Amino acid sequence: MVGVFFGFFGMGGSFLVTPTLLVLDYDVSVAIGSSMAFVFGTAVVATLKHHDVGQVDYKLGGLMFVGIAVGIEIGRRVVFVLDEIGRAEAVVGAAYVVLLAVIGLLFTRSGLNGDDSPGDTPADDDIPEVATKIKSYRIPPMVTLADGGEASLWTTSGVGGGVGIVSGFLGVGGGFIRMPAIYYLIGVPLGAAVGTSLFGALVSGGVGAFTYGLSGVIDLGVVTALLIGSALGARVGSASTAYVEEGDVTIYFGIMLMLASLAVATGELATWFGMPVLDTVSFVLLVGSAVSVTVIILYYGAVAVRDSSTDTSAITSHSD
Repeated sequence: MVGVFFGFFGMGGSFLVTPTLLVLDYDVSVAIGSSMAFVFGTAVVATLKHHDVGQVDYKLGGLMFVGIAVGIEIGRRVVFVLDEIGRAEAVVGAAYVVLLAVIGLLFTRSGLNGDDSPGDTPADDDIPEVATKIKSYRIPPMVTLADGGEASLWTTSGVGGGVGIVSGFLGVGGGFIRMPAIYYLIGVPLGAAVGTSLFGALVSGGVGAFTYGLSGVIDLGVVTALLIGSALGARVGSASTAYVEEGDVTIYFGIMLMLASLAVATGELATWFGMPVLDTVSFVLLVGSAVSVTVIILYYGAVAVRDSSTDTSAITSHSD
């Protein structure tokens, strides 16, 4: 499921891993470190797929690298400080609740308003109005991106640093923040924003795995099991972008994020009140909502492929 989300949206897969490991009673630092290592492995597969269709802006990814690396180190240090005083799990959990709820609401509203999807042909009018406004403030130094557009180095570095802090603190690739930030703040066309977001996940996951690995908190058994399951999913999710309009499933994805927020909150309540039944409810909400959206993506993809095959057969028959 994580692989499908990662490949299809360029975001929203890794957010499942850390909360799930926390629900399964892994130590918070182990959950975050293992999640970062998993993000790196999954991003490699998904980025290669988007590279094949020319949807990765490596120059922008490189410009964001320094900010991402610095941000991850800041986030990591905060986690270990909180862990020493016994507050890491509560603070990380609360941060997840807020972030997932906000991003979920934004995605749901976007789907209801019929906003752009990766299936659209990237063009100048695909860039949101807010990004156009930000790009009008030409604060030097300015850099030219792969699509020919320009952006301030301060904007790219700021986006990278912000995403890095989130990645290091929550143990995620940061895609559910990075992709919207690349699209809405830097002004990269949506298709390239998805591919570049995945490349950013590769960078942040690699840096995060290295820094947490130095502290010896990565469970390689967990990482290996996750990677085996997600490798095929990432390929399937990336391939589905050619057949499925993101708008068809954006609303469901937003609802899933809000349910995930509720799941994390329920898990925290289970800890505070000592009620194991709430842990079960949390796990069911988290995994059940993800299963539902995965099935929806695969269903839409299967229908699109079937319709395409039917149209091809009809054309061939008519020609004969």
